[in-house]
Amino acid sequence: MIALLAMMASCATKKKVVYFQDSASMANVNVDSIYQHPKIQVNDLLKIDLTALEPETLLPFRFQKTVAQQPTNMRLELLQLEGYLVDQQGSIQYPGLGLVQVGGKTTQEVQALLEKQLSKFVKDVHVKVRLVNFKFTVLGEVKAPGTYTITEETINLPQALGMAGDLTIQGERESVLIFRQEEGVLTSKRIDLTSTDWIDSSYYYLRPNDMVYVEPNGPRVKSAGFIGNVGTVVSVVSILLSTAVIIFR
Repeated sequence: MIALLAMMASCATKKKVVYFQDSASMANVNVDSIYQHPKIQVNDLLKIDLTALEPETLLPFRFQKTVAQQPTNMRLELLQLEGYLVDQQGSIQYPGLGLVQVGGKTTQEVQALLEKQLSKFVKDVHVKVRLVNFKFTVLGEVKAPGTYTITEETINLPQALGMAGDLTIQGERESVLIFRQEEGVLTSKRIDLTSTDWIDSSYYYLRPNDMVYVEPNGPRVKSAGFIGNVGTVVSVVSILLSTAVIIFR
């Protein structure tokens, strides 16, 4: 009986565990075509680099940066310290230009805006803008839940789950929740990792401040209870059998 209980509780089918089970029949997906550049939000940090034919003309419009001479582990911190913080009004304070409205724009749109404004003072100026505090959170049945910060603005769902150590065996692969807030509205989407039909959706790539929640599967939920825990059941049955032997021998 004990062996039977253990076997029943430990049963797991391949269909419940393996990712992307229909990948052999999946049509080719151009993931670049579904990517949307994230829109800049309050408290974002922007790294802005300038180049021009005459570099000295840029001095009034940028920080004096020393990132290139720093060790790698310090460079990320310096990138964030030298970043331009987006305030509650969606603006940044830019040297030589004052307040620049960037909220709701993509980094590409901010590049074009700054180039237009700086071209009034600097000849052949080129601007590069990127987000350096892209945050997302992974919770639930993963090996390393937490909030992660990256210095790129592109990360897809499999990469995010990989950073969190992948799903545990108790994670529900058919119902991974993604929570997303856009323009003050919170939405959610359920993703079935055993399938590929979500890869061509807007949820393939994460956006800043997305939260990924991996639900526990059925056995994991049951094991949280007293009777559902196999170890507990085995222990209780063993104690009862031992007690019976002592009393009735």
